[in-house]
Amino acid sequence: MTQICTVAYVYGVVQGVGFRYNTQHKATALGVTGYACNLDDGSVEVLACGEREAVDRLVVWLKNGGPRNARVDRVLVEPRGFAEYKEFSIRY
Repeated sequence: MTQICTVAYVYGVVQGVGFRYNTQHKATALGVTGYACNLDDGSVEVLACGEREAVDRLVVWLKNGGPRNARVDRVLVEPRGFAEYKEFSIRY
């Protein structure tokens, strides 16, 4: 299986609504590692690493709006070089 890393920048109402926590929960359920981090411009950066299919499923979930309380306006996705992470964490 192919291991990949993808970074997604998620814009909309994505801070203060449990977005990082719910993303961590979804990523962990999919077996994806990496992190979610609030950015100063109000967006959230999500780095997802793992099997291509699992990472793609997380990105689709993000594009479909993520958690209930969030409002996702757009998601920009870029490939990244693969890196090993032990888990999916929330960065502060």
